[in-house]
Amino acid sequence: MKIATYNINSAKARSANLCQWLKTYQPDIVFLQEIKCETENFIYFECESLGYKVAALGQKSYNGVAILSKYDFDITARNLPNFPEDDAARYLEILVKAPGKTFYAASVYAPNGCSPDKKTEQEKLRYKLHWFDCFYQRALFLLQTGHPAVIGGDFNVMMKNIDVFDEMRFKNSPLYRKEVQDKITALTFAGYHDAYRLLHPETEGFTFWDYTANSFVTNSGLRIDYLFITAQFADCLTTCSVDKSLRMMDKPSDHTALTAEFGC
Repeated sequence: MKIATYNINSAKARSANLCQWLKTYQPDIVFLQEIKCETENFIYFECESLGYKVAALGQKSYNGVAILSKYDFDITARNLPNFPEDDAARYLEILVKAPGKTFYAASVYAPNGCSPDKKTEQEKLRYKLHWFDCFYQRALFLLQTGHPAVIGGDFNVMMKNIDVFDEMRFKNSPLYRKEVQDKITALTFAGYHDAYRLLHPETEGFTFWDYTANSFVTNSGLRIDYLFITAQFADCLTTCSVDKSLRMMDKPSDHTALTAEFGC
């Protein structure tokens, strides 16, 4: 089974790139973030014509998540059930019914938390931390169901210095603050595994390169996209890698895909 996560940074603008990649890589499940369109305007036809069943949760111009699956599924959550504070489309969860295996799968676009305005900086950080608290409770619920689970997406956090090209530049950023890192640490303590780090404990694994300053060419990147998996998936994880091909296409997203393969 192949599972991938990709912040597409506009489904409509990047639909040709996505479809080309889907044909080449043939993933079974894909988590998308920042689809940047309303739910009804997602690229359903393009994805369904390639053999995928599609769930999407969008909003006009911002945020938005989607899941593509070659297997049947039921949608189990549109946004976090315990986070009713706003209408930002950041979480979509399904129960996948694969042959011989039923499991939860969720696409996540965590708040960025950054602000150029000092007056709102703390407010945005509080929002981000609260969102992660609610996400953590939902992740615990999935563990308690007894079903395997895989959660993929753009978590907008770097955990260690190996995850960022210039540690000092991000020292006080909401992307690299200990309070935010602690939320991910809690997730791993609860029983989830960072799929990439399971196989590559000392390799950078950047998944994002800013459009400015020739960042991709100089590899001035960040690791902010993750696949978190429960023990049932960790036991049969065979590969997990960053696929830079999407970032090398014409008019790419500033992210690329993180992919994993499972022998179960």
